[in-house]
Amino acid sequence: MAERAESDSSLLNLDDEDLYRRLLLESLEKEGAAGLGGLQPQEPAGRRVVPKPGFCVKTKADSDQKVFINVCTAEEVPEPRDINEQELREILESEDAEKYRISMSIGEPHTEVDKSGKGCTAYDVIVNPNFYDKMQKQDIFKAFFLVVCLEGLEQKYQMLLSRNYTILKNRRCLGVLQEQFLRTKSKPFIHEMERDSSSLISEVDSGETRIPEPEYTIIKEPAEGYPEFLVAEFKLPAVRSVRFLTLDVGEDRIVLGARPDLYHLDIFLPYNINQEESGAQFNKKTRILTLTMPVQPES
Repeated sequence: MAERAESDSSLLNLDDEDLYRRLLLESLEKEGAAGLGGLQPQEPAGRRVVPKPGFCVKTKADSDQKVFINVCTAEEVPEPRDINEQELREILESEDAEKYRISMSIGEPHTEVDKSGKGCTAYDVIVNPNFYDKMQKQDIFKAFFLVVCLEGLEQKYQMLLSRNYTILKNRRCLGVLQEQFLRTKSKPFIHEMERDSSSLISEVDSGETRIPEPEYTIIKEPAEGYPEFLVAEFKLPAVRSVRFLTLDVGEDRIVLGARPDLYHLDIFLPYNINQEESGAQFNKKTRILTLTMPVQPES
């Protein structure tokens, strides 16, 4: 039977960047037994569980490869604090949002075959069954969860995932759900920063890391006197596609970002520019973004 799409990434009009700054994701990292020297192998406190299927999300990686996310459940995953829809909306809209944690276990990738017989990659993400039931009943919690889930997968496996996902209606999971080891005490996987700070997402073990600024140059045209244009070039060697760039050009300011937290740049310009007539082009071969900005006439 052909898969039918239940819904897509337009579940709600939620601003991904705004959500990222309000969330605290606790990921229960998968661990196995490890021996030390001549000592007997000793497993950390926890237990191995095989999750129960829930729903399946289909998306794509930046390599255009299909990716399936099996959202599944296990009692061993801690249940998030119980809040209602109105409380969640207030958290998202507040200037000093209270941290809201969603515990989840992100498993290792496993190779599967899709309905057309082509190879693909699947990831199993486990949540508490009570929270899963809440997601099924209230779309805002499902959209909220999927924003964090996609960001968590990107952060853990250093990849980029499309936000144009589809929730499959007639398939609860792809492939066989993998056994995972859930520790009794989890380490936070994604650390939330304050709303007004830079959007930093880092593993707690390695400490908070600053998002690197790309190398860039800005030249005047003509070079002498008052310019007619400013031409900026940004070197973005880690960016594979323009889909993952965000660019905001103000009258005298440029804000450039690259998901997931590859680059961030916020600079002011020495001249006021014509925003409406400015244009940008990304060269996939050289991975250089060129921004051409007409300068407003000298007053």
